[in-house]
Amino acid sequence: MSNRPASAQSRTAWDTGYGDSIHNDTDEAYMAPTRSAKSSTSQMVTSAADLKKSGGAGAFQSFLKGIRSLWATRQTEETNTNRELYVKTTLRELIVYIVFLVILCVITFGMTSTTMYYFTNVMQSLFLETPWNDSNQDGNFKNLGSVEDFWDFAKGPLLDSLYMETNYNNESLPEDELGYIYYENKLLGVPRIRQLRVHNNSCKVHEDFQSFISECYDSYAESIEDKEPFGEYLSEKNSTAWRYFSEDELHGSSHWGMLNTYSGAGSYVDLGTRKDPSTDIITHLFDKLWIRRGTRAVFIDFTVYNANINLFCVVRLLAEFPATGGVIPSWTFRTVKLIRYVSVGDYFILACEVIFCLFILYYMVEEILEIKKHKLSYFKSFWNILDIVVIIISIVCIGFNIYRTLEVNDKLTALLKNPDVYSDFERLSYWETRFSNAIAIAVFMAWIKIFKYISFNKTMTQLSSTLGRCAKDLAGFFVMFIIIFLAFTQLGYLLFGTQVEDFSSFENSFFCLFRIILGDFDFHQLEQANRILGPIFFMLFVFFVFFVLINMFLAIINDTYSEVKSDMANAKNEFEIADYFKKGYEKMLDKLNFKRDKIVDIQKALRTADINQDKQLDFDEWRQDLKSRGYADGEIEAMFSKYDCDGDRVLDEEEQKRMQADLADQKAALNKEYEDLNGKGDRPGTGRRSSSRASFNEGDSGDDSDDEDSGTKSSRTGRTSNGVSYEEFTVLSRRVDRMEHSIGSIVSKIDAVLVKLEAMEKAKLKRRETMGKILDSITESDGTSDEVKREQMEKLVREELERWDSETSVGVHSARGASPGGGSGQSGLRPRSRAESGDPKDNHMTSSL
Repeated sequence: MSNRPASAQSRTAWDTGYGDSIHNDTDEAYMAPTRSAKSSTSQMVTSAADLKKSGGAGAFQSFLKGIRSLWATRQTEETNTNRELYVKTTLRELIVYIVFLVILCVITFGMTSTTMYYFTNVMQSLFLETPWNDSNQDGNFKNLGSVEDFWDFAKGPLLDSLYMETNYNNESLPEDELGYIYYENKLLGVPRIRQLRVHNNSCKVHEDFQSFISECYDSYAESIEDKEPFGEYLSEKNSTAWRYFSEDELHGSSHWGMLNTYSGAGSYVDLGTRKDPSTDIITHLFDKLWIRRGTRAVFIDFTVYNANINLFCVVRLLAEFPATGGVIPSWTFRTVKLIRYVSVGDYFILACEVIFCLFILYYMVEEILEIKKHKLSYFKSFWNILDIVVIIISIVCIGFNIYRTLEVNDKLTALLKNPDVYSDFERLSYWETRFSNAIAIAVFMAWIKIFKYISFNKTMTQLSSTLGRCAKDLAGFFVMFIIIFLAFTQLGYLLFGTQVEDFSSFENSFFCLFRIILGDFDFHQLEQANRILGPIFFMLFVFFVFFVLINMFLAIINDTYSEVKSDMANAKNEFEIADYFKKGYEKMLDKLNFKRDKIVDIQKALRTADINQDKQLDFDEWRQDLKSRGYADGEIEAMFSKYDCDGDRVLDEEEQKRMQADLADQKAALNKEYEDLNGKGDRPGTGRRSSSRASFNEGDSGDDSDDEDSGTKSSRTGRTSNGVSYEEFTVLSRRVDRMEHSIGSIVSKIDAVLVKLEAMEKAKLKRRETMGKILDSITESDGTSDEVKREQMEKLVREELERWDSETSVGVHSARGASPGGGSGQSGLRPRSRAESGDPKDNHMTSSL
């Protein structure tokens, strides 16, 4: 007891509750070993002291290890041999990835809304479906068929829609309300009309017609654009309508139309901010024949902004004038959110975007670590390629988001300085649309990637297993299918391309046949195009492709799926996620039971440890009682010192009451927590764990209970001290105590065996001495007769045998009385036979054993 620390010095060792860890202050309790095996505990304390000296380095190592664990994945950790680590890592990856996916979805849904569709729909209805006169309701931009129709649209619905200067009661609007479309959408800058032309003789006239056809204007191509001034350029030198400007001069961009892809160059004219000047401009262009034979495309561009919903609508109306004559209209309405951060919700999206950037950095580090570990084999996995694609798309989108914000600010600043010029948002809106498409692809891939984290369940791998197993069969089928399908595509294009719109080009024919597979077809169009070949083509295609090839495809999938299903029926999941959560739930219950049982033991110790019934519990009584229950010295010291406030090594009545009150409160809290987890009722396993703490004096049966107890408690989690959890420390201490007891018993038995071996050796020597006496007696009686010699020998032998028999009976009785097993519980006692007493007779008796 002299080496034990004072209570005041170790009072804080138990300040976190009985179910928590033991602090390092209690290590000093192990410095007073009482048996030989205690030296191992002292060595453990010495090792702990050494670790404390290197605490700084250890803390830094732990910090680095913690940072490194943030990027722990199934590909960076050794999870092949540890299924629990495998599922823990998978769950951690899945949870982190779900957070990332939620952030990504919040960002994407914050970029778009149903309002965008209605805004686009309103603008399309206004500019595409408004007729230019009441008598002809079909006369709108969608149904343009000639140059005259285009001018009717330009002088009527276009100007009326762009410049709404009167209210619905025909009253003029005030000055500050002008420049709005539908009274809500502000027209930014002024509209622009631009045309592209091809020069004369851009194609070659056949020699038979050269005599009376002098001009030839080919279909549009950028190489044959007419870059020379035309029309009234001499009289209107300052007008841009009659001169050609390159794409760089106009800061324009190319456009993919119905017939061709057009450059951003051409001749242009900007309309005014009011209706009357704009009407004069349109009328002047009409009168001076601005659209001529060489004209191949006319663009009408403008941008509107709705402040109510913070959306831009960038409009481009295109009238293509093919070399065949007539007009083919097309249009583009891009509703985009160029000003991203206005409302509170927008700033919430900004916060999510910042978190998204952090996630991208996190996954970049993760992929770099995986590439560093697996080298080129990393790129063999489909999921790894998917990760790289998502990261690349995300980085590009982040870069464009920054560019778009800066570019919009510049354009709006220039527009506010000069609101009467054309404001070109076409290119920016185009890339904003591409940005939205890229984000959509990233979201799609991100959702698909969830299969990577749920692939440990056999049900979730049926799709990938089926496709993987039938990949070769599908590849062979695809070759056969594409040959037949392309043959029918070419046949349809050649047979009906001149009469049926769906077969007017090879691309249209290709997609039309796919629609026929899905049941979307117009048989009467084919029949009208060719009354014989049309029905034959349709029936052959339906028979070979629909009835034969498609059913072959389904048969391949069905057969492979049946095989996969059969194999998986007998297979076992790599790791049942339900089992993992069940195991964690049981661990939590075990931990609660463990804490509760400790409190019960301490409460019993308070009632039974006071042997002299003086209502004063000293430390010796406390230690003896808890030691019999299997607790270690450090733990006993910590529990006692917490409540020994005065440091006198005695718990008085008041201190005992305070301990009982604290124990009752902790027990009630544990009971409530247990009931919340598992409902009300008895706690399974409590009796088993309590019995496992029986005193080590019960014998070897305690070892079995300790093994069982260690099987549950050693795996429990708890706050650790020097890397060992409290529960593991308690179990190990208990096992060390029992090991000391067992070693004492074994040593006693070994001593008994050594004594027996020593006695046997002495018995051999005694027999030799006896035989020597007999021989000496025979030698000394040379003068006697043979009969006398025989009688003397018989007498000596008989006496010796009687002596041996008597010594044998006495020795056996003595050996039984000194059996080592009977005193195994007395440490330090070594029962020995009388052979060690030094008495020759006793030695001779012991030799009979």
